Amino acid sequence: MTSPTDYAHLRAELDGLTTEAFRPELAEIDRRSTLDIARTMNAEDAAVPAAVAERLPEIAAAIDALAARMAHGGRLIYAGAGTAGRLGVLDASECPPTFNTDPSDVLGLIAGGPSAMVTAVEGAEDSKEFAAEDLTAVKLTDMDTVVGISASGRTPYAIGAVEHARSLGALTIGLSCNAGSALAAAAEHGIEIVVGPELLTGSTRLKAGTAQKLVLNMISTLTMIRLGKTYGNLMVDVRASNEKLRARSRRIVALATGAGDREIETALSSTDGEVKNAILTLLGGVDAPTAARLLDAADGHLRAALEAARPH
Repeated sequence: MTSPTDYAHLRAELDGLTTEAFRPELAEIDRRSTLDIARTMNAEDAAVPAAVAERLPEIAAAIDALAARMAHGGRLIYAGAGTAGRLGVLDASECPPTFNTDPSDVLGLIAGGPSAMVTAVEGAEDSKEFAAEDLTAVKLTDMDTVVGISASGRTPYAIGAVEHARSLGALTIGLSCNAGSALAAAAEHGIEIVVGPELLTGSTRLKAGTAQKLVLNMISTLTMIRLGKTYGNLMVDVRASNEKLRARSRRIVALATGAGDREIETALSSTDGEVKNAILTLLGGVDAPTAARLLDAADGHLRAALEAARPH
């Protein structure tokens, strides 16, 4: 059981965090009109991209290091508790349909396990040991990258994940929303997006959550660009798992090649629906088996495969 002394220490710790700061000027916000509150909240949110912009060099350096690991078979693993953990799981779950990654390539770990996505699991975030156990369960190796996510930068689960990963030689990134955080200090790449106190005191699913979502978008998207999962700004590795995505696949091939509907259907049919391969058959003038071979030799990078296909 936590003692009064422990609670006093924790309260003092929270009092020193920017994300937990109380804003007297908003003490009677509940008495304002809904439109006025909405305008205030919108103005708060507008400041988040600027806070992210200040940390772009650190974000880019972390992404380059991550992409280099993934190019050699490493995985991207997010680890966090509460909102931060949910955002990591969300970003990980969107990689297979968007970039045709294997579900095991990008993982999201949340303190308390999958049930914590919808229901708070008491005490789960307070254990560094739980994080080490979760990483052990997914067979963490020194080729992997672990991104600890915590708005406060003090969450034991996120810090424990980074410390355990670093002890095994994995690449580590710490994403928080407070300056001088323990999480950033524990990681090889510390990223601190300081968005300031929240509209509702301590409700870090607001600006801090938005900042984390923006950075996670960058981490996964830019990494996949570096890995050749795109051609220009086209998602050429999209997995056509439903009618909308099948229509998008055809549109992507059309945008990349300028080919007509009949050519596109023939190309996609010959490549079993693989968009990148279909584009290569059309632009490179090669058959489907050759396209597959060229892409394999180019580690999936369409531009490099096109260079190899075209006579010099």
